[in-house]
Order: sequence, then C-alpha cells, then structure tokens
Amino acid sequence: MKNLIKLEEVALFVLGIFMFGLLGYPWWWFLLLILAPDIGMIGYVFGNRTGAIVYNAFHHRGLAIAIYFLGMYLSLPIIQLVGIILFSHAAMDRIFGYGLKYDKGFKYTHLGEIGKGNG
Repeated sequence: MKNLIKLEEVALFVLGIFMFGLLGYPWWWFLLLILAPDIGMIGYVFGNRTGAIVYNAFHHRGLAIAIYFLGMYLSLPIIQLVGIILFSHAAMDRIFGYGLKYDKGFKYTHLGEIGKGNG
C-alpha cells in the first residue's frame, strides 16, 4: 500500500509540473521555487504548535488548490504559480514520507514518525 500511495503522489507531482508548463513561465522558475514552501519551517522557532500550523499552511494541498483557483478567478498567473508550487511541493514531500505535522514536534506527521522507517 505504501508504494501505491507514493505512486499517487508521483502522479500529483507530475500534474503540478504539467500545470506549471501551462503558465508559460521559464522552467528554471519551477526548479528555483520548488523548495520555497519549506520556509514554513521557520514557524518552529515559536514552538511546536505554531510551527505545525505554519508548516501545514505551506504544505496543505487544499489551500494550494484554493490559491490556484483564486489566481484563475483574478486572472493573475503569479497567484496561480504560487498555488502550483505549493501543490507540487506538498506532493514531492509526501513522496519522501514527509507529511503534515502534529503539534507534538516536527518529526510527527500524518504519514508516521520521520526517521522510524516510515518514509
């Protein structure tokens, strides 16, 4: 089952790449921005609860999709880009076993504990 879930995340990552290609931005933008959502880790400076909230905001696919649709509605490709990067990054993280965080600490995710062979 774990491999099936990872395969699904690969498909979602490929979808993100496809959607990025439709925007017409240079491809190096994708490579430059794909790790940008990890800035959400800065929230952990203020404790586990704040860290989890901030990190999860930057890694929640539902929010990413909402931002993308907002960009479509407003006809602002840069907002669509933000949504696509957030969406693609979340899929990429989940391929490697990094999930949304619990407020117990950074290593506790909805996919299991990081470093316990769950990735």
